Amino acid sequence: MASPTWRKSTHSGAQEGACIEVARLFSTTIGLRDSKNPDAGHLSLSPESFSVLLTHLKRGNLTL
Repeated sequence: MASPTWRKSTHSGAQEGACIEVARLFSTTIGLRDSKNPDAGHLSLSPESFSVLLTHLKRGNLTL
């Protein structure tokens, strides 16, 4: 399998803030990692769990 393509939100801009990167690792797995420390590992979520996470973040129920 090819290396995953990690993406950061366009809302992150050029600042060195607290950002996460997202990548599709497999058809059933979404990866999340710290953009400042990508070698520290990543979290793996199902697409369904990732969708729930995004919904809660957009509603302001969670903060990162």
